[in-house]
Amino acid sequence: MNFLLKSAADFIGLIFPQLCPSCGKNLFLHEKVICSECLYHLPRLKIDDYTDNPVARLFWGRVEIMYSTAMFYYIKGSKYQNIIHNLKYQGQQHIGTGMGRMFGHELAATPLQAVDIVVPVPLHPRKLRKRGFNQSELIARGIAEGMGKNTGTGILERVTDTDSQTRRSRYQRWENVESIFKVKKPAPIANKHVLLIDDVVTTGSTLESCATEILKIEGTKVSVAALAVAKYG
Repeated sequence: MNFLLKSAADFIGLIFPQLCPSCGKNLFLHEKVICSECLYHLPRLKIDDYTDNPVARLFWGRVEIMYSTAMFYYIKGSKYQNIIHNLKYQGQQHIGTGMGRMFGHELAATPLQAVDIVVPVPLHPRKLRKRGFNQSELIARGIAEGMGKNTGTGILERVTDTDSQTRRSRYQRWENVESIFKVKKPAPIANKHVLLIDDVVTTGSTLESCATEILKIEGTKVSVAALAVAKYG
C-alpha cells in the first residue's frame, strides 16, 4: 500500500512538480518547501545569544525586547531572495507556513519557547485585500505550530496604510511607521510574553512600532522573530 501511495505521489509530481522557491529545481518526495541543497546552504543566522545578535542590536536603546532572532540572512541578489519574493509576490503561501513550521521546531529548543502567544505584524486592510493574504501571518501560523503555541491573529491592527520602505533611511522608516499600529484586542496578551513575527527585518522600525504598542498593555513582554534579516555588503 505504501508503495502504491509513493508511486501515485511520484506520478502526480511529474505532472504538477513542486519547485524549490530558491533555485527552481523540482523537489523530491521527501523534500519540504525547499530542496535539500538550498536548505543545507541557506545563509543561516548563527547565534548562541538571543539578546546580542544582528537582530537584537537593531532594538538596543529603542524598545525593550526580550529575545530576538531570524532564520536566515536576506541577501539582495542571491538566490535566497527568491524565497521571500515567491512568498510575497508570487502567492506561494505554502512557503510561509512551511518555512515557519521548520523555524518553529528550532525555536522550541531556545529561550523563545518561553513565549505565550505568537502575533504577526498586520497588513493594512487595503493591502490585505490586494494581496489576498498576510505573509507574516502565514509565517506566524507555521512558527506557532512548530512551537506548540497559539497564534494571535487580529490582536494588532494597522490603522494607517504606508507606502514602501524601500530606499528610506532608518529614521525615515521610523517616521513612516510611527503610531500606525494599535492593539485591537488587549485581553489575550495582557500579562503575556508575545512573540512578534515579520517576514524580513531591515531596520526593525516596523517591529519596534508594534512592540511599543504591545508594551502599553499591562504585564506584557515582547520577543521578535523573522524569517530573514537583511544583510548588506
